[in-house]
Amino acid sequence: MANFNQFNLSAPLLQSLERLNFTTPTPIQAATIPIALVGRDILGSAQTGTGKTGAFGIPLIEKLLSDKQSSALVLTPTRELASQVLLALQNLLGRNSPIKTSLLIGGDSMMKQLGQLRLKPRLFVGTPGRINDHLERGTLNLSQVNFLVLDETDRMLDMGFSIQIERIIKFMSKKRQTLLFSATLPKDIVKIADSYLDNPERVAVGSTSTPIQKIKQEVVHTSESEKYSKLLGQLDARTGSIIIFVKTKFGAEKMAKRLRDENHQTDAIHGDLRHTKRESVIRAFRNSKYRILVATDIAARGLDIPHIAHVINYDLPQCPEDYIHRIGRTARAGAEGEALCFVTSEDRGKWNAINRLMNPSAAPEKFSSDRPARKKSSGGFRGNSSRGNGERNSFGRGGASRTSDGRNSSANDTGAKKSFGFKKSFKSSGGFKKRTGGRQKAA
Repeated sequence: MANFNQFNLSAPLLQSLERLNFTTPTPIQAATIPIALVGRDILGSAQTGTGKTGAFGIPLIEKLLSDKQSSALVLTPTRELASQVLLALQNLLGRNSPIKTSLLIGGDSMMKQLGQLRLKPRLFVGTPGRINDHLERGTLNLSQVNFLVLDETDRMLDMGFSIQIERIIKFMSKKRQTLLFSATLPKDIVKIADSYLDNPERVAVGSTSTPIQKIKQEVVHTSESEKYSKLLGQLDARTGSIIIFVKTKFGAEKMAKRLRDENHQTDAIHGDLRHTKRESVIRAFRNSKYRILVATDIAARGLDIPHIAHVINYDLPQCPEDYIHRIGRTARAGAEGEALCFVTSEDRGKWNAINRLMNPSAAPEKFSSDRPARKKSSGGFRGNSSRGNGERNSFGRGGASRTSDGRNSSANDTGAKKSFGFKKSFKSSGGFKKRTGGRQKAA
């Protein structure tokens, strides 16, 4: 597909795409848009950062423009992603569009949302919890909504929203078009698809279990006692914005304070922050007010900040799939990025699970406190200690993309372009393994 003109889109939508400098669809868009435009349900698997928002957003907006009786609902796992998606869709609608929109997310003013609903919006974007709140209050009527998008469905299920999603769907008309997107397609996703999608067309672009090619992945083997000092060495050796992942809320606050004490410009986000505070922190990071953001997995869901150059996994994720979503915070919209993991002997199980995800045929790694740097292993790693401290191995290029998104500070065209993630090519490969590791404290 050479350009968007070949989709026979409405003139206002084509004008918006031209204004946003979107000319060439990404592979997931080229595969999805023609199918969605003819009204088919879609079960889509593609990584975040590959243009998924445009893949469902363009046919959604076309539906609203061409059918004045239609309305649409987009469900996302997090407030930040919902804000990002709505911003992207509003940019496609254009500044003077008569189509009203509503953002329904937890932590936001209920009175503000009630005001939006009184204007009879035709486009709703929100999180399952707050959508259910409105349904139970009787302040939201979805009976006429005929276009449903489930974005990052695997993340929504991981966060315990399966029952809420089912409740929401029961409030909707059965005569609807449903587009379900997920970075991975485990059995519970397929079950939802079987229950709520009507003979869906399966759309998959590349492997959903490995990152895109623009991310250089590296590992530093260390001990728990030396990990923090080696982190400082890595921070000093790197340039550009950095996001550091830790496993707990307390750990995020503690890490941010320690780094500030070391004169690093740092802040933290985690699940205990109020929505307004978290938005403020993300906005400041987006505007480069500080260089380092410490985050937990849930707090960083959907975070889309184009200038993140490095992702550091200070604590490994409990679930191997989360590794894909974590490192996808970098290398947005075709840019390049780097991802670094600190691995201790206590991380053996989690690290081998991630290693199997990235290299399905790789043998489990042997761990020791003082082993020499390896030049080569069955998993294809190569030794590299050119930066920072400790033994460091490189996966080379070939990694994840990024989850759909975080909060944009303004509805400008540049922000929309970044959020859509349009780029020229996509290529990935690899296998996938299921959850491994112990229980993780809630973030």
